[in-house]
Amino acid sequence: MSNDIPDGHVKIPTTVKFTKLFINGQFVDSLSGSEFETIDPRTGEVIARISEGRKEDIDAAVEAAREAFDTGPWPRMAGAKRAKIMLKWADLIDQNASELAALDAIDAGKLYNRCKAQEIPAAANMLRYYAGAADKIHGEVLKASGEFHAYTLMEPVGVVGHIIPWNFPSNMFLTKVSPALAAGCTMVLKPAEQTPLSALFYAHLAKQAGIPDGVLNVVPGFGPTAGAAISSHMNVDKVSFTGSTEVGREIMHAAASSNLKQVSLELGGKSPLLIFDDADVDKAASLALLGIVYNKGEICVASSRVFVQEGIYDEFEKKLVEKAKAWVVGDPFDPKSQQGPQVDKKQFEKILSYIEHGKKEGATLLYGGKRLGDNGYYIEPTIFSDVKGDMLIAQDEIFGPVMSLMKFKTIEEAIMRANNTKYGLAGIVTKNLDIANTVSRSIRAGIVWINCYFIFGSDIPYGGYKQSGFGREYGMQALHQYLQQKSVVTPIYNSPWL
Repeated sequence: MSNDIPDGHVKIPTTVKFTKLFINGQFVDSLSGSEFETIDPRTGEVIARISEGRKEDIDAAVEAAREAFDTGPWPRMAGAKRAKIMLKWADLIDQNASELAALDAIDAGKLYNRCKAQEIPAAANMLRYYAGAADKIHGEVLKASGEFHAYTLMEPVGVVGHIIPWNFPSNMFLTKVSPALAAGCTMVLKPAEQTPLSALFYAHLAKQAGIPDGVLNVVPGFGPTAGAAISSHMNVDKVSFTGSTEVGREIMHAAASSNLKQVSLELGGKSPLLIFDDADVDKAASLALLGIVYNKGEICVASSRVFVQEGIYDEFEKKLVEKAKAWVVGDPFDPKSQQGPQVDKKQFEKILSYIEHGKKEGATLLYGGKRLGDNGYYIEPTIFSDVKGDMLIAQDEIFGPVMSLMKFKTIEEAIMRANNTKYGLAGIVTKNLDIANTVSRSIRAGIVWINCYFIFGSDIPYGGYKQSGFGREYGMQALHQYLQQKSVVTPIYNSPWL
């Protein structure tokens, strides 16, 4: 574990500017006066006390969003004007990237340098991407049979409820908000209770950019109260959720039981990474390790099940362990750190319990498996071999830096074992185009990376098959999830053409 003193040029926040709910353009206390603590996973100490939104606060936020949608300027604004405000917001995010990165580092244990150089700029560019689409929302003219003129309109779906997870606080915030804004929707967003700090800062910047009051409301709170209130609210037209499959199922039930609101879900994963005999072993080992330790393994598409063809298995295993031993776990503000602490004590203990399960079930612990240091929630990169497909560590989403390493013989076996999961996300490493084509078309997954991993982009649709959810983030597909189609038909008389 790296214990070096963090770079002196990094300003680690000692005070938090925004801790209240953001409703109708104002920071306000919760109606109950309740608060909760947000914890620094580097130390386990309290960062700040945050106003806790409950059902009555969600009601107030939805009321503001409904008023803004029904009578406010945002849905009625020209797309180019919406785009201009969104672009200004993106510029403000860039200008405040250091502070936003620091907030995600102290709140989520994310690497400060990676946030500042990659994740925050990518979040701002997400806004720019959808700002570019705001004035390009078009229906089509239809060739109706008979003497009728018909066309379609693409209209904003209405008031949207966003419920986002704690693993990528900035990315998830802008991934949800950007296409919904471009479509002309208004919204209520609940950040994860573990990571509310950057979400409230983004709300402040949105106000500065000129987004009208009521269009964006941010209500920190807990899933069973605030999240449930969004999912079951009769005045919310759509809910977009990223998180666990179990909670996604509850949200679908609440949506169906209330006003049958639209739902899109981006859920868990147990992604297979298939490495074939012709692969570059060194590159494959680097990709496999990155696939499980990136963001501390707290990512739904982590390559948690690695299948290696028997011809290169021994060499691969040796390389993988070498690379894991060189991986630096430490303070997220230390520029040498490659992995910070898990997000909180609960997640930390959950991961350690799965490691114990792996040992008890008979898997071989090749490397890692232990806590690092006495303070904070740091865990070594952990690699199990001799893993059987029915073991808990091979079936459950651990959401931590724990890899299950397995051997296979044939392409057919690899495909079958890769698909033997309730989830649907995947990767392939091979130099053979025929193998790449066959396997990518045979795996039941919403995204397949070939000879790369974790390649995301504003224009690359992302989402899963099976119990990894439905609906897509990114690309025009995400924008269309916040629009609904209306057909308009009118008679025509005495036209020379039908």
